[in-house]
Amino acid sequence: MTDTQDIYSVFADTARKAGDRTAVIFLGTRYSYRELKAMAEAFAAALTDHEVRPGSRVVLYLPNSVQWVVAWLGVLRAGGVCVPITPIYTPRDLSYIANDSDAEAIVCADTNFGYVQQVLPQTRLRQVVVVRMDELLPPFKRFFGWLFDKVPRGRVELGPEVLRMKPLLKRHRHLTAALPEPGANGGRLAEILYTGGTTKHPKGVPISHELFLISADEQIRVSEPLFPAGENVILGNAPLFHILGQTCSLATLLVGGALMVLPRVNLDAAFDAIERFGVRTMIGVPTLYRMILEHDRLDHYDLGSVEYWYSAGDVLPEEVGRRWKKRFGKPIYQGYGATETCGGVTMCPTDRENPPKSVGQVVPSKRVMIVDPAFLKPVQQGKPGELLVWSNPMVSAYIKKPEETAAAFVELEGRIWYRTADVVRMDEEGFLYFVDRTVDTIKHKGYRVSASEIEAVLQEHHAVVAACVVGIADEKVGERIKAYVVLKEGVKGITGYELIKWCRKSLVAYKVPQYIEFRDMLPKSKVGKLLRREIRDEEKRMSEQGECF
Repeated sequence: MTDTQDIYSVFADTARKAGDRTAVIFLGTRYSYRELKAMAEAFAAALTDHEVRPGSRVVLYLPNSVQWVVAWLGVLRAGGVCVPITPIYTPRDLSYIANDSDAEAIVCADTNFGYVQQVLPQTRLRQVVVVRMDELLPPFKRFFGWLFDKVPRGRVELGPEVLRMKPLLKRHRHLTAALPEPGANGGRLAEILYTGGTTKHPKGVPISHELFLISADEQIRVSEPLFPAGENVILGNAPLFHILGQTCSLATLLVGGALMVLPRVNLDAAFDAIERFGVRTMIGVPTLYRMILEHDRLDHYDLGSVEYWYSAGDVLPEEVGRRWKKRFGKPIYQGYGATETCGGVTMCPTDRENPPKSVGQVVPSKRVMIVDPAFLKPVQQGKPGELLVWSNPMVSAYIKKPEETAAAFVELEGRIWYRTADVVRMDEEGFLYFVDRTVDTIKHKGYRVSASEIEAVLQEHHAVVAACVVGIADEKVGERIKAYVVLKEGVKGITGYELIKWCRKSLVAYKVPQYIEFRDMLPKSKVGKLLRREIRDEEKRMSEQGECF
């Protein structure tokens, strides 16, 4: 890759070579590279016609779909900056991210339009493009979807600033010749991806075209010892707004493979799709692989076409890996990465046996150091320490977050390194092993969840004076979220169920606590800092005692 390339130009070159080969499979319908390129350029022309200019930030507020891919490519072709977010965000998160990213336009599902309409007065959003999930499907599929009420519908109020995607594509399909040439500066901003962590609000991670292309290319080609990259058919269960779904599945469109997207995870639909379309790669988090093993209709399907099973987002339990190898005769390959590193830092090679519990070896574009987190000095070979990551190019700051940037990025040996806040160790062969986390981030179903964000929501309740949120180890979902709450003096009748309902009003589903425990007080340091570590240690001791009995 060179610094003169941009994502769309690489896709366009691939599309010209691939022609009528399948690019995307959505709800059983194939879309060729030629068709996908035409739709992306028509959408880019529509955005340009509605004053989306190079550098404009456009929020993508959609489920996985062919429309998501069209919107992503179209925004990049217009020179804009994509801001992909989860479609289950509440108005609170949507408003915050729209303002933090300075977004001027948004592409949303019709089922989310009510939330968008609610936040418009509080943001700079001036253009809304609404998507119906069935609108790009063949007519007979749309008819059966309508007949059997299979497609969720949302009420939309159209107007000069609220437009539908399909009519836009139709009106602008012959106006693409007027589009300017794609930008030739790889250092230009391509995306802002939002990540959780230790802060109250999600942090915007700026990803350049060059960084994405380098990272995506090496991650999508890890499976090449098993089959050519251009012949890959990927079932991308990971959401496309997430770095895992982008570099390990969406990136196949840059090398000529086919991407299968499902609007939500449905195991029977996924199994059927693997059988029908000869899927060769499946992407998932550890929770998904456990769900597959425990699915009572697993034996009804033939999943033998899949040669590359890939897991990331959290550490795969060794027991799940053993059961999988016994059941399918193939391993689940692991990787480790973060949004700030544009995905994979390490990935398991596919041309050799990988040690148990390893998350792989460092990929070519990355450099790592394992250091004592207190003094940032390298530890001895094989000893655990905090993982630092550097690459060229790399992310070196969050959007509008100087304090969080100072805490997460450090200059050593003349380079800016990202502090992952994860404790790891490395063996003599360069295989990395996850050991622990050093910060108050909870890993639930592959998502990074900020303890501080949940605590802030709980403390907004009129009856709560203090809250502490921690992750409780759980073999099925990684960690479950538990909140310890102190109520104001004299308050009675408040239940855990009421506080969970309160959280659901502001937090997406995967951030809502599963357990609430009431306390008279919470442990704090001499300067009043909440000591979550003491709570976690207490929970760990209780768990160990429970196992003894």
